[in-house]
Amino acid sequence: MASTFDQIRTLVSDGNVRISEHAYDELAADGLLTREMVEGVSDAELLEDYPDYPKGPCVLLLQRTRDGRPAHTVWGLPVGQTEPAVLITAYSPDPEKWEPGFRRRRR
Repeated sequence: MASTFDQIRTLVSDGNVRISEHAYDELAADGLLTREMVEGVSDAELLEDYPDYPKGPCVLLLQRTRDGRPAHTVWGLPVGQTEPAVLITAYSPDPEKWEPGFRRRRR
């Protein structure tokens, strides 16, 4: 069975994507473009995997905008379903909450 991240990448590549209302709000609040986040999944780095999340398996990814700014995105699959890939949220990571490189949370 493919990993959640592999499933997400395949679904996004196939255009089988849904953007949550929350994600639209967060994208706008941080000046992130939906298109960049969708197109950037293929180059994203997996940071955290939540295969047993109650609302469906999901992953936290580190992505970059076209101008190189870091962005964290959470992509998931609806519980009990294999599609679509859902962009749950996206945000510019806070340097005070994340280690340099934005790959690990500060302790």
